[in-house]
Amino acid sequence: MSEKPSDDQPSAPEIPDDVWEQFTRDNERDIHTSAPKEPSARARMVTERLRQQEARGESSPGWRTGPAWQEMGGRASRRRKLWAVLGVPVAVAVALVALRPSLLPGDPFGTDETRAAASPLPVETAAPTAAPGASDPELPTLDEPFAGSPALRWADGEAGIVLPEAKAVGSVPKERVQQALKLTKKLLVGANLDPKAVRGARPEAALSVLDPQQPELLDELGTALRSPSEKHDPVTLFSRFDPDEVRPVGDVVKTRGRMTFKKGSHGGVAIRADYTFVYPVVRADGPVEVTRTIVRRVLDVELADPAQYEVTPGRLLLLEYDQEIGNSSCAVHDGYLHPEFSSSEPTGAPPSGPTTDPYDRSKDLDRDPDECGTVSRT
Repeated sequence: MSEKPSDDQPSAPEIPDDVWEQFTRDNERDIHTSAPKEPSARARMVTERLRQQEARGESSPGWRTGPAWQEMGGRASRRRKLWAVLGVPVAVAVALVALRPSLLPGDPFGTDETRAAASPLPVETAAPTAAPGASDPELPTLDEPFAGSPALRWADGEAGIVLPEAKAVGSVPKERVQQALKLTKKLLVGANLDPKAVRGARPEAALSVLDPQQPELLDELGTALRSPSEKHDPVTLFSRFDPDEVRPVGDVVKTRGRMTFKKGSHGGVAIRADYTFVYPVVRADGPVEVTRTIVRRVLDVELADPAQYEVTPGRLLLLEYDQEIGNSSCAVHDGYLHPEFSSSEPTGAPPSGPTTDPYDRSKDLDRDPDECGTVSRT
């Protein structure tokens, strides 16, 4: 048994009030600093949903690519490519955000290093040698729709289509080369950046650049816009979304690419345009969740010499076009791109092809025309 201290035993020294208060404050601060951070309700919800999807054996979303057309008798050549839906490591991103809240978009504690990493990229003047490096594992939001994407550092819209310096090519003077470059930019803008066209309207500005002396091509495009089908799908040349299904987040489409020119085969100047466009969207109705569709297009056009060929002055011959479309349902040919959301059941054909980085601009578009694969990120 322990002995009860007697009244004559010495008592513990009394602690001054100010010392005790300081001790209490320090103790509470240390506990708060060392306590484990509990993931947010949204992080727990997304992680649980992804776990359930994995348990059901559901595949990740992928991407699609579309046709190009070989010029024969006034037609341009096309090559059909289809990729699937989504397929990004969302669970990893959620886990990292839960462990590092400073990664959240708009975090007030962002460092100078983080802000420097998001500085604009210089203009692309040659083919990249590799895919962009890994991005910060941030999830896109309404305020930051390009968070966690290499496109965060890309130019906005038309600013990303920077024309090279025009120079004479053979007998083609500098002025005609400059005209050809400007017409090609107008075609790209009208087909991929015009707000009305992106929302599903007829891409009149883009069509106005094409030479009516290619009647078969224009008939094909007209059929595709009026009655879309697997054989005639307007998304092979135009970026279009169904306004009843999705709506753009903000008014910015990120753009990156380059243009080159050389002597053409029709007495004029030939232009090759290779550009990637990134579209952030949300559902028109339903839960607010931001996703992105990535479209890469490669066009070969020529401003031919009207003195040598029966062409329309100031109009472009579309010789060939090809594309890869990341995060759009496979085998859906209704004239629109159909982004997949990680919180929705996959639609269209299941992915069967390889996993591809839609931001990798270092490779040519030479995949199997019928593949439906998976994207590594959006």
